[in-house]
Amino acid sequence: MPIYEYRCGDCGHQKDHLQKHSDAPIAACPACGSNNYSKQLSAAGFQLKGNGWYATDFKGGACPVAQGGEAKSAADTPCGGNCACH
Repeated sequence: MPIYEYRCGDCGHQKDHLQKHSDAPIAACPACGSNNYSKQLSAAGFQLKGNGWYATDFKGGACPVAQGGEAKSAADTPCGGNCACH
């Protein structure tokens, strides 16, 4: 379940709430009872891991074409043409 950050526009109280996607937004502030309690836009806290993701495949690696290899086009390289050598 995702964690949503809420903030009260009246008293400034902030709190994170664990909710299902299908749950209705929380309307009342738990601190002051105001109906000016709303979800905030915040950064996602996740990292892509596993085969096929930048962090595990290409991070810090040099392109084989830049090291003297051959490729018909930039798209044919292991980096997909997404490095400084193309």
